Amino acid sequence: MGDYLGAAKGFNYQRSAAQALQGSLEALNACVECCDRHVGDNRIALNWEGRDGSSAQYSFEQLQQASARLANVLKAQGVGVGDRVAGLMPRTAELLITVLATWRIGAVYQPLFTAFGPKAIEHRLEQSGARLVVTERLNRAKLDEVQGCPMIICVDAGEGTGDIDFHRAVNASSDQCEPTLLGADSPFLLMFTSGTTGPAKPLEVPLRAIVAFKGYMRDAIDLRAQDNFWNLADPGWAYGLYYAVTGPLALGHATTFFDGPFSVESTCGVINKYAISNLAGSPTAYRLLIAAGSEFSAPIKGRLRVVSSAGEPLNPQVIRWFADELGVTIHDHYGQTELGMVLCNHHGLEHPVHLGSAGFAVPGHRIVVLDEQHNELPAGQPGILAVDREQSPLCWFTGYHGLPTKAFVGKYYLSGDTVELNSDGSISFVGRSDDVITTSGYRVGPFDVESALIEHASVIEAAVVGKPDPQRTELIKAFVVLAKGQQASEALAEALQQHVRQRLYAHAYPREIEFVSELPKTPSGKLQRFILRNQEIAKQQAVQA
Repeated sequence: MGDYLGAAKGFNYQRSAAQALQGSLEALNACVECCDRHVGDNRIALNWEGRDGSSAQYSFEQLQQASARLANVLKAQGVGVGDRVAGLMPRTAELLITVLATWRIGAVYQPLFTAFGPKAIEHRLEQSGARLVVTERLNRAKLDEVQGCPMIICVDAGEGTGDIDFHRAVNASSDQCEPTLLGADSPFLLMFTSGTTGPAKPLEVPLRAIVAFKGYMRDAIDLRAQDNFWNLADPGWAYGLYYAVTGPLALGHATTFFDGPFSVESTCGVINKYAISNLAGSPTAYRLLIAAGSEFSAPIKGRLRVVSSAGEPLNPQVIRWFADELGVTIHDHYGQTELGMVLCNHHGLEHPVHLGSAGFAVPGHRIVVLDEQHNELPAGQPGILAVDREQSPLCWFTGYHGLPTKAFVGKYYLSGDTVELNSDGSISFVGRSDDVITTSGYRVGPFDVESALIEHASVIEAAVVGKPDPQRTELIKAFVVLAKGQQASEALAEALQQHVRQRLYAHAYPREIEFVSELPKTPSGKLQRFILRNQEIAKQQAVQA
């Protein structure tokens, strides 16, 4: 049971991955792979929708010319091979042009999420040593508070700012710029981890990762030529940059950007306007959408062919809702900034689907479950999810940029996530290793308790942590966000406790429930349970002091 590569019928994962890696991997350029290679017949590369209802389409030809012009601007400012170019940009054509231009000259693109404040930006720019930042007016003011901020190119730069104006500079440059070809291990992205358990760490993504990104789009997303594709994730984060930009464009497929706030109305509007048939996003987004009920389902019913979810485990309630209300299959996918997506219920491959599991290894990866001594475990025993790097030709992560890592033990990469192998070979997520609760001698995954709580009609979101307890080691405490119109009460708390006991088991129900208006999350929407856990520890220490 240690080798989970053979999950899909008629598909040899190892052979296909090895074949994919053969060929011209010693002369690569990400702009060529994601743009130049697909020029012809005026094919659409980007469907863009603005928050005010304005819209535009951009072909691969248009992006090729614009990225060549901006590439010449970057070169004129001294940016060269391996230099970092940071982008503090919303989802616009200028963002995509910046990414492609950076890649064109062999430089490395570094995303900066637009919700970051000055200190978060400063940390990332300092760590990366970026030579230049590309931004626009709404985010420009943040850079005034960044110490040591590098040169700035700004869309619609004001007079007298000292910034280079994006469009004036691009229009004045030549559209001829030969792409710089590099080796497969040369970096083309500099990413930062999402920081769910500590400070964000930088890591380089090599060009050969594009092969893995394309494989995910083909096998897990099942992106077909006739699909209209939209990934809700922001390109300021890994899932958006890997799979809303690099993956679809590398396949020569158009992507969709919506430059506006997330809402039920805007989501339905984009799905209908662009006839979206293949949708990807996060469980947080999907939970907010299904909370709207028919307001979300009625306008788009019949539009979607497949839906994919990533970022954190997908609650079974969401899976059932999409099937019952929209008649569409939503599949859970697991990955990390360090790995890309490596464990999926694949839309494009035939294999059994175990409700609540993250699925099977993505082609080109061997995923195992390890005990504390790093021995591979059989089915039914929780342990650490790990990647066997010796038998995973598409695993590209080699460590953090300029920092040591404890994630490598022998041939294994340790993910830090606790999972369990199922009898059918699929793997179910239990929780971050730090999040797993030990109560009265039992180990309880917070995800199961959270999923049971969310199934109650009164609950829209929940986070579960272990609260230190002298008798039980830890007791289970739940933080609950109620649905609109629901009122917090002791009676409701007791009803929720009984609800969980009936669905799970006696020792897994939350002995304490606190009703809150919101939960702590990373900017990309992942729960930060450690903040809630630390709050509980601090409260106890204050009482004992």
